[in-house]
Amino acid sequence: MSLWILSPLVDFANIIAGHLGEIWAFLLFVGRISSVIVVLVGAILWLTEVNSSRGKQLVLSGILLTVVVQYFAMYPPVFGLG
Repeated sequence: MSLWILSPLVDFANIIAGHLGEIWAFLLFVGRISSVIVVLVGAILWLTEVNSSRGKQLVLSGILLTVVVQYFAMYPPVFGLG
């Protein structure tokens, strides 16, 4: 009897977990794109010597962002129930 009552709740939790997984994938996509953009802008600033120190900071920040995004891509959180 209790399995029949919990079945809709488990289904709802699985739907929510699926949506959280999709949101996670989108956030990883945005992180990858933004890290590429940050590195490119930093390299342009650094190599054109418009603002060399800021360009170096942006390149290092972009590389750090890439490492963090890759870590979370390799070890994602578990959004399931079992």
